[in-house]
Amino acid sequence: MAYRVIQWAAGNVGRAAMEGVLGHPDLDLVGCWVHTAEKDGQDVGTLMGHDPVGLSATRDVDTLLALDADCVVYSPIFADDDTVVRILESGKNLVTPLGWFYPPAPERDRLDAVCRRSGVTLHGTGIHPGGITERFPLMVSALSSSITKVRAEEFSDIRTYGAPDVISEWMLFGKTPEQSRRSIMAEALGAGFRQSVHMVADELGFDLDPVLRTTHEMAVATAPIDSPIGPIRPGTVAAQRFRWEGLVDGQPVVTAAVNWLMGEEHLDPPWRFGPDGEHFEIEITGDPDCLVSFRKLHPESLQSGLERNRGIVATAMHCVNAVPYVCQAEPGLRTYLDMPLVAGRAASSLGRDHGPGRDHGRDRDRSSV
Repeated sequence: MAYRVIQWAAGNVGRAAMEGVLGHPDLDLVGCWVHTAEKDGQDVGTLMGHDPVGLSATRDVDTLLALDADCVVYSPIFADDDTVVRILESGKNLVTPLGWFYPPAPERDRLDAVCRRSGVTLHGTGIHPGGITERFPLMVSALSSSITKVRAEEFSDIRTYGAPDVISEWMLFGKTPEQSRRSIMAEALGAGFRQSVHMVADELGFDLDPVLRTTHEMAVATAPIDSPIGPIRPGTVAAQRFRWEGLVDGQPVVTAAVNWLMGEEHLDPPWRFGPDGEHFEIEITGDPDCLVSFRKLHPESLQSGLERNRGIVATAMHCVNAVPYVCQAEPGLRTYLDMPLVAGRAASSLGRDHGPGRDHGRDRDRSSV
């Protein structure tokens, strides 16, 4: 018997997550919630752009919560706390890239109590935040002593993000700098990134100043730039940088940052992705220093990114691969600091049959060792 999974929302991350669940030997997809009426009733295979799989999506929350399912992968554009609580109270574990990576004590205590009452686990994971920002810096930090700085940073071409409404109306690209300064993204993203900064700082033992520093910089187009939302006109915002910094005596010691550019041409200031091109970067300053660059998580071309964005797939798969571990975890809100190592699975053509009850690799036959 595989773990039974409901996918909550069928956007970019949701579609990639459903592909991942359908291809995972330990998981079965048994339900899918969708937001819009046009998706209601459609076969989830059709929503993914594939052949039908015999499972219809629905907007009926009560029907989904009544299903006999083990876990929900929760990935709408924005999280709704009441819905999350309802899912947990229905007796279903929940994995999400939308937060709860390392929430502050009052929120953690509240949701931990909900989980314990219902006998389930809540786990936040993803890519940035949700992996690049805290899980992997902590892993790499084990190679150093006397650490003075940790930095996790994203460099991405936002033209490969196939969500025009989000780019235009939420991120506020193509708007004037004055309009973009009112963007909710610094706060919406910051809700997750601040948790990442605090997780790294707490685990490494930094004594942070009480308030994290948030900065938002912009570059404007100097000539028209083609984009998913139409041409970016000269003088409007074509690149944005956000930084969240944990400080000690006013100096940054833990930094999470994103750099979103509409390409590298016609920008003022003339920002670049750097010599590695689009990538994620982790830097540890200590004894010794360490610099890690994650590549191939970005699309090879603008068109391939709009068709299947690797970063979005990675976000989804970090959630999907966590499901068996979350289902086996003790009830409560569980962060990376509470969970064992999460791994992917071998391709079906190369793997052996196994069920979710195994002890994650420790049951293998070692007679040949």
